[in-house]
Amino acid sequence: MTLSPLLSAPPVIQVHAYAALLAFGLGVVMLLRRKGTGSHKALGRVWVGLMALVAGSSFFIWGLRQVGPFSWIHLLSIGTLIALFLAVRDIRRGRVEAHRSAMIAIFFGALVIAGAFTLMPGRIMHAVVFDAP
Repeated sequence: MTLSPLLSAPPVIQVHAYAALLAFGLGVVMLLRRKGTGSHKALGRVWVGLMALVAGSSFFIWGLRQVGPFSWIHLLSIGTLIALFLAVRDIRRGRVEAHRSAMIAIFFGALVIAGAFTLMPGRIMHAVVFDAP
C-alpha cells in the first residue's frame, strides 16, 4: 500500500477520496451506534455534508469521459444527492423507517459498491491499495 498515487493526484481527486474515506468510516460508526441521540443527529449532519462533498466533487472528475466530460458514474452522484435530500426530508417529517432505509442504501450504493469500482486496475485507489504503478 502506498499513498503516493493519491498524493500526486489533482486536488479535486484528493478531496473526493478523503471525503469518501471519512464518510465510509463515519458511516460504519453511524450504523453501529444508537439512533436518535443528539450525537447521532450531529454526526449525521457531518456525514450528509461529507456525502454531498463526495457526490459534488465527482462532477469535476472527468477521467472516463463517456458523454462529454461525464460518465455513468455521474448518474450515481446525481442519485446520491437526490437520495440525501429525500432522506433528510424524511427524518424531518418523522418518517424514520424511510430515512433509515435511504441512509443505508446511500452508504452501500454510493460508498461500498461505488468504492469497490475504484479498486479496478488503472484507477488511483487500485494503485494505492495494491501498490501498483
